[in-house]
Amino acid sequence: MKYKAFIVEDEARNRELLKSLAAEFCPEITVTGMAATVPEAILQIDEQKPDIVFMDIEMQPGTGFDVLQKVRHRNFQVIFTTAYDHYAIKAIKFSAIDYILKPIDLEELQQAVDKAVQAIRRQQENRIDLLMQNLSQPAGENFSISLSTADGIEYVQLSRIIRLEANGPYTTFFLKDQHKIMVSKNLKEYELLLSDHGFFRVHNSHIIHLREVRKMIKTDGGYAVMSDASMIAISPKKKDNFLQLMAQRLV
Repeated sequence: MKYKAFIVEDEARNRELLKSLAAEFCPEITVTGMAATVPEAILQIDEQKPDIVFMDIEMQPGTGFDVLQKVRHRNFQVIFTTAYDHYAIKAIKFSAIDYILKPIDLEELQQAVDKAVQAIRRQQENRIDLLMQNLSQPAGENFSISLSTADGIEYVQLSRIIRLEANGPYTTFFLKDQHKIMVSKNLKEYELLLSDHGFFRVHNSHIIHLREVRKMIKTDGGYAVMSDASMIAISPKKKDNFLQLMAQRLV
């Protein structure tokens, strides 16, 4: 079975290149339409009801987010294509939606299409609503993060997270209600994602939410006592940065 794909891209050369690459190297999909403007994209997506949409972010005028906000048909997996790595990309990552940086890398394209196809086959819901919610948050406000588990997907506000703990290739999230969520991603990926939102990696195995630190114990190398009473060791290499961040913390 082939899945219908749609391309939203305001530059003709990029549209044709992506269509050609998809036709040659992504046998699971068929590009059934393309659009160059926001109004055209909204009209065509609602009419064609594609399974996958390749969405340019920066368009003239408007953005791909304008398209997502106004389409009635949202039952598709979206793959963003963009030349920019900025705030919007962080919102996309939090929502666990795939994106490809331009110029398009063939391997990244194939991986993104494969993920989208697998999500459709598992009847996995898209994350467009979560993305739009995160984009509407002013910088510094509380995001929600999408966590894929063996049982499905959980959407968790950052304010509920106390700490993260590594266990090999897995990461466990410890939440305020004593709930734990294990995901099959390593801690490094979340370090990059959460560092601008009040989280700090104090140890190879631990990332903590600085607002959830209740006490600092200086003996035995140093520990942070968290709001769930857990005691998290602080690496000597991280201690100065940790103390500086705690001194700046506003509660």
